[in-house]
Amino acid sequence: MQSAISASSVVLENSTLEPGHVIISDGLISQVSKGLYQGPIQNHQHFDGYTLCPGFIDLHVHGGLNCDFMDGTPEAFHTVCKAHLKHGTTSLLATSTAATMPSILKFLDTCRASKKANWTDAAQVLGAHFYGPYFFAEARGCHPAEPIVAPTPEHFNSFLTYADTIITASVAPELPGAEAFVKACLEKKIRCNAGHSHATFSQVEASVQWGVRHVDHLFCAMSDRAKLRLTQTYPMRGGLFEATLFFNELTTEIIADGKHLADELLRLAFKIKGPDSLALVTDANRALDMPDGPYIFGNKDEGCTILKRDGVGLMPDGKALASSVAGMDHCVRTMHQATKAPLPEIIRMASLTPAKIAGFDKTLGSITPGKIANLLLLDQYLHVSKTFLQGSPTSI
Repeated sequence: MQSAISASSVVLENSTLEPGHVIISDGLISQVSKGLYQGPIQNHQHFDGYTLCPGFIDLHVHGGLNCDFMDGTPEAFHTVCKAHLKHGTTSLLATSTAATMPSILKFLDTCRASKKANWTDAAQVLGAHFYGPYFFAEARGCHPAEPIVAPTPEHFNSFLTYADTIITASVAPELPGAEAFVKACLEKKIRCNAGHSHATFSQVEASVQWGVRHVDHLFCAMSDRAKLRLTQTYPMRGGLFEATLFFNELTTEIIADGKHLADELLRLAFKIKGPDSLALVTDANRALDMPDGPYIFGNKDEGCTILKRDGVGLMPDGKALASSVAGMDHCVRTMHQATKAPLPEIIRMASLTPAKIAGFDKTLGSITPGKIANLLLLDQYLHVSKTFLQGSPTSI
């Protein structure tokens, strides 16, 4: 079955067609061309004044609409994915939290099943981002303290039986056993991130040699020169922050919700890492699209209480951040306003770049013939007007 979509502009990997059109065959993009569609296909929709772009891909997302992936139920997974589709996310990595082994295994079970779901009203679950409990305790952020441990084969082997489901796994490189964990993950084709870490520059450099290739939420829950100076008077040392900027092998991500990072930090990250090595993530919790008030980060039995206030997640005392409550469309608008970069570069950070980081760029992430037709229509203010999953319009 064929259909055609034309719009005032179509965002490609490095440019835009103004106007342009896309032909879709059996859920895949078969042709991308300049100008309005003039052919024989009867199922043709034209969107004057709108921008057609690839669906967003979120590498780091916890929840929405009062559900968290760690609730571990099919209903919770579906609810979170429906919530994020409204914000333009058509594919995501369901992200866990630090929790007990039974809770994480339940999450992985449900994630494995959700990968097979053929939802027409929700973002696709590409797999899991295994996130915690292998964090440095003092850098755990809003994660509960009790489950935080160093990785050992006796502990992580149970999780690695889900290698068909886990796409990325995070670890603090300075922990005992981190190297063994990374190498065990890589043997099973699981990509490894550094995060929630107070590692020194040299420890991060070692982890790059092991095979770590990505760093979780730049600037957040990580060591830098100032933090490490508290434990050693001289010489001053670089930490995970400086190493992330230095090593070309490392990609990273930012929470561009306008609350976590000031515009100058967004501009700094963009200038140094660039749109091909810097992804936008939401790190959204269950308070996305919910009223202000207290919520649980993680599952409701083991998670920590946080607050939604002033458009962000906060710890109960209001003195520290606790993930975000924004969708990817908001992050795109914030990054575009902060950097003034060309729109294709901003869209790439929310689509093709995360697709490459997660290993799905052969099938997702850009408006390219042969790829799945997960598409968005954005209005002049970059708000999501319509979404398409495999070329079919959704009701958002």
